[in-house]
Amino acid sequence: MIHEKKKLTEAREAKRRWLNSHDTGYHKSMGSRHVQMIAIGGAIGTGLFLGTGGRLQVAGPALVLIYIICGIFSFFILRALGELILNRPSSGSFVSYSREFFGEKASYIAGWMYFTNWAMTGIVDITAVALYMKYWKIFDGIPQWIFALTALAIVGVMNMVGVKWFAEMEFWCALIKVLAIVIFLIIGLVVLISGKMIDGHVTGIHLILDKGGFFPHGLLPALVLIQGVVFAFASIELVGTAAGECKDPKTILPKAINSIIWRIGIFYIGSILLLVLLLPWNAYHESQSPFVTFLSKLGIPYTCSIMNIVVLSAALSSINSGLYSTGRILRSMSMGGSAPKFMSKMNDQKVPYAGIISTICIYIIGVLLNYSLPSKVFEIVLNYASLGIISSWTFIMICQLRLRKAIKEGKAEDVSFKLPGYPFTSWLTLLFLFGVLVLMAFDYPNGTYTIASIPLIALILVLGWFGVRKRVQEISKEQSKEINIYEAKLDQ
Repeated sequence: MIHEKKKLTEAREAKRRWLNSHDTGYHKSMGSRHVQMIAIGGAIGTGLFLGTGGRLQVAGPALVLIYIICGIFSFFILRALGELILNRPSSGSFVSYSREFFGEKASYIAGWMYFTNWAMTGIVDITAVALYMKYWKIFDGIPQWIFALTALAIVGVMNMVGVKWFAEMEFWCALIKVLAIVIFLIIGLVVLISGKMIDGHVTGIHLILDKGGFFPHGLLPALVLIQGVVFAFASIELVGTAAGECKDPKTILPKAINSIIWRIGIFYIGSILLLVLLLPWNAYHESQSPFVTFLSKLGIPYTCSIMNIVVLSAALSSINSGLYSTGRILRSMSMGGSAPKFMSKMNDQKVPYAGIISTICIYIIGVLLNYSLPSKVFEIVLNYASLGIISSWTFIMICQLRLRKAIKEGKAEDVSFKLPGYPFTSWLTLLFLFGVLVLMAFDYPNGTYTIASIPLIALILVLGWFGVRKRVQEISKEQSKEINIYEAKLDQ
């Protein structure tokens, strides 16, 4: 029995060494506060500050219920990711876990779809920066694309510093956003409790009841918005990427994941509920942050400008997180052969600069879109970003299911931090993600065209695989000896 246990331990370590070879070279310098704020900072961005105004016009107060539903499933996804992280922390995150449980083809698909998510998200955030700058009338004569290019240049420079400095800057950027929302919640609650009239309206629940109830436009328009709200929760999975550069991931990550959930729940759900209790839901507009709309009605000097600075930092922070994540993901893919070889390169500060620069090149397309289609950019790329994040979350869930199977078969060590309600919650989450795709098809024309383009995306992925297959096979051949040893020991 002791001999069998020793062989199994050796086999596990052999596989772990092979998988972790894709994560060599990083500095393990992130602490708990960095990890928590990176994840929160990535999530609290344009989805809350910019997209909420337009969504309130479409769904009305039902948006609160939609955020609750998406928040619950986001919790399931994070806890599933937590299992994978506790089993093996990796900067490649679920891309590395896809390689572990399903092979390089799955890693290739997971990685490039996640890259698509962040590439599109970055374009959205660049657009947001340009829109926020337009709030100040002094900038009316400056084209939108100039602001977009400036934002890209600032964040690109920020991302080339070492991970410790990146984490510190991201911590403070995220803290500004969190404090701003907390201040809004305090001001909103004081106004609500005091019964103060705003813009000729008495605050309270009657603003919901007198304007068509929770579903003023019916159930279907609210449900279709789920795909947009899913985008608002995107980037909570950044904790997986940060785990590879974390000082003590097995201690820090469980605390970070649990705290992220309730904080985002309060910030998102609490903020939207207050917004519809303070002003009629149709008082908010797509072109302006709902927080700016509310604060402008109070008449407090400079409050709106301050809030606009905050939302600017939110958008910049989200771009920053995207570049951080894609740089690490692309490097992990490159080490396995699924991405070009040069993307594995790192600078003296141990930053995967090649992958970051590649993402910046994609963001430049966003700048060009701002030049040619300034009013349509947000709508066009939002749906493709949602498609990317749905794909990424799906890989997290199926990897978690495979991990549980490996644990049951004795091929992986058990973890103490688990998804509650497994396997029901795992399959329910996968069903929810499939349902989001179905609802996207009803969001005509953008969502409908996005779903219709899935065969084209699949074709591009297939052609791309044939382009990288030879290199993947060469790398796999070099590593096959250690893998074969692992498999042989498990079969004995």
